[in-house]
Amino acid sequence: MGKSTRLTLTTMLVIAVCIVDSVTIAYDGSLMGSLNVMPSYQSYFHLTTATTAVNTCATFLGSIAIGPVTGLLIDRRGRKFGLYSAVVMNVLGAAISGGAVNIGMFIAGRIIIGVGVGLGQTTAGAYIAETTAPQLRSLALGLYFACWAAGSLIAAGISFGSSSLEPSNWAWRLPSILQAAPAILVSMIVYFAPESPRWLVCQDRREEALLVLARINGAGDNVNDADVQVQFREIVDTLDYEKTADGRSMNIVDMVKTPANRKRLFLALSIAPLSMLTGSSIITYYFGSMLDQAGVTDATTQLQINVILSAWQLVTSVAGALLADRLGRRLLCLLSLGLCSFFFYLFGGLTARYGSSDYNPGTYGTIACMFLFLGSYAFGITPLTPMYGPEVLSYNMRANGLALQGILIKCGGVLVAMAFPYMMAAIGWKTYVVNASWNLLFWVYVYFQWVETRRLTLEEVDALFDGVVHFRDNASLEKGAGESKADDVAVSSVAA
Repeated sequence: MGKSTRLTLTTMLVIAVCIVDSVTIAYDGSLMGSLNVMPSYQSYFHLTTATTAVNTCATFLGSIAIGPVTGLLIDRRGRKFGLYSAVVMNVLGAAISGGAVNIGMFIAGRIIIGVGVGLGQTTAGAYIAETTAPQLRSLALGLYFACWAAGSLIAAGISFGSSSLEPSNWAWRLPSILQAAPAILVSMIVYFAPESPRWLVCQDRREEALLVLARINGAGDNVNDADVQVQFREIVDTLDYEKTADGRSMNIVDMVKTPANRKRLFLALSIAPLSMLTGSSIITYYFGSMLDQAGVTDATTQLQINVILSAWQLVTSVAGALLADRLGRRLLCLLSLGLCSFFFYLFGGLTARYGSSDYNPGTYGTIACMFLFLGSYAFGITPLTPMYGPEVLSYNMRANGLALQGILIKCGGVLVAMAFPYMMAAIGWKTYVVNASWNLLFWVYVYFQWVETRRLTLEEVDALFDGVVHFRDNASLEKGAGESKADDVAVSSVAA
C-alpha cells in the first residue's frame, strides 16, 4: 500500500468527523419517520396532514435559510468553524424540540436543527474532499452518506425502544433530545482534526497546509516527501491560478460565466433531484403511510420494519462506497437509478394488487420491494450524494456551489414533505409509478452528461474541465514524483 492510501491517524480523524456528522444529520430524517407513527406524538400535537408535513419539512426550511451564507462563512472562517457552528445549532434545536410544549415550539426547534444540518452538510462535504488523500477520497466521501444509514438505524432503534413508554410523552421527547448527542461528539473529534489544507493554502498559511498534507498522505511530519511535494505544488499552483482568474470565492453569477464552470455547477446541482426525488425520501418520512397502503397497519410492526430497513441501507451503502472507485461514479449512478426505477414500478404494482387484501405473500412481496428499492438507492445514490459535487467543483466554487446544492436538496425535501402526503392520499399507489417514471429522465441525464472523476486528484479534475493543466509538474502521486501522468489524465475540455 502506497503512502497516499495509508490510513493515518489524521485521516482516521477526518473520516470520524464525516461519520459522526452523517449520523447527526441522518438521525433527524429517521426520527421524524418514527415519530409520525407514535400515538403520543400524534395526540400531543393534534396532528393533521398539513401539520405533519410542516413538522417534517421544518428542518429543510432552516437549511434553506442558512444556505446563502454558508459558503461565504466557511470560505472566510474555515471548514472547522463551520462544523462547530453546526454543532451549536443542532444541540440548541434538539433541546427546544425535545422540550416543546406546543407545535410552534417544536417547529422552531426543528428549524434551528435545520440550520445546523445545512451548515454541517455543506461544510463536511468540502472538508472531507479537501482533507483526504486522493486514493481515500471516494471512500471517505462515500462513507459520509453511507453512514447516514447508521444515524437512521440509531434513531429508529431509540424510537422503537422509547415507544415502550407509550402513552407517556417521553416516548417522543426522549429520542428528540438525544438528537444532540452525536452533534456533541462531532465537536470533540473536530478539536483534534486538522483544518483543510486547501483552505490553509488559500489563506497563505502554506507551512501548516504542507504539514497537514504530509500527515494525511502517510509521510508523518516529513514535509520534504516527494509525493507530498508534488501534491502540494498542484494545490498551490491551481489555487494561485483561481485567485488570479476568478477571485477567491465565486457567487452564482460568477459560476455561470464560463462553459467549464456552468458544466461543473450543473453536474453538482444534478445531485439534488437524484438524492431527494427518486423515491427514498417518501419512504424515509412516510414509510408508515406506505406500509398502511401495503397492508401493514400495526405501529409496533412498522417501527420494527424501520429498524431493519436502516440496517439494510447501512450495509448496502457501505458496499457502494467501497466500490465507487472500482465501478466509477457514472456507472454506479446508472446502476442505482435503473434498479430504483424497476423496484418502484414493482412496488406500485404490488401495492395496487395486494394493498387492501389479506393475502400475506402479496404483502410480504410488497415489503420486499421496499427493501430492494432502498438497497438500490443506498448502493449508488447515497455515497454519490456527498461525493460527486465536491469533486467536480473547483476550490473557488466548492463552498458556494455545495451551499447551492444543499439549498436545492432541501427544496426537494420540502416538496416531498408537503406534496407527497396529499399525492399519496389522492392517487395512492400511482404515486410510485409517477416517481419511477421521472427517475428514467434522471437516468438519461446521467448517461449523457456526467463526467467520470474516479482516481483523480481535485486539481486533475479541474484540468479535465478547463482543458488546461494549472500546475507546473504533472508527476503522479501513484507512480512517484519522477514519472509523468500525462497518460492517466485526459485534459481535453468537457465543457464545450
